[in-house]
Amino acid sequence: MNPRLRRLYADCEQVKSVFAAHPRISVVSVEGDPPEKYVVEYRVAGLVGREELADAPAALRTQVMPRMTHRAEIFLPIDYPRRPPFCRMTTPVFHPNIDAQKICIGDHWSAGQKLSHLIVRIGEMITYQSYNVKSPLNGEAAAWASQNIDRLPLEKVDLTGGL
Repeated sequence: MNPRLRRLYADCEQVKSVFAAHPRISVVSVEGDPPEKYVVEYRVAGLVGREELADAPAALRTQVMPRMTHRAEIFLPIDYPRRPPFCRMTTPVFHPNIDAQKICIGDHWSAGQKLSHLIVRIGEMITYQSYNVKSPLNGEAAAWASQNIDRLPLEKVDLTGGL
């Protein structure tokens, strides 16, 4: 078996093991054999920004609102693990390093990193336990975070589980 396939199978086994009974993170679905796509659900405190509140009353559209359930997709490219996974949220999140198309994990990825650690890291990002306002994907969220640093993190929770 080639090294990539061994890695994909090992990642899958560890992800299943770590998140099988996790109280805050669950793997909703996987695609492929071995899996190359994961859909992960997070039950943590996050924010939704004003662009996601378009249907809300006008008075609410200028605020950020809390949200407790979030979903992300993680795709493992053909040259994984040398190249990082491609990650994106499928539910809205207001965060400096997350936009509608991707989650910025570039600063946090190395080929030796476990997929389960990346899954935890995304949860930490959602709760603002991890964020970077210096190189944002969402400038409005970066400005908000800079102005509301005393409110962060939104939730201080250890998501590492059995890691």
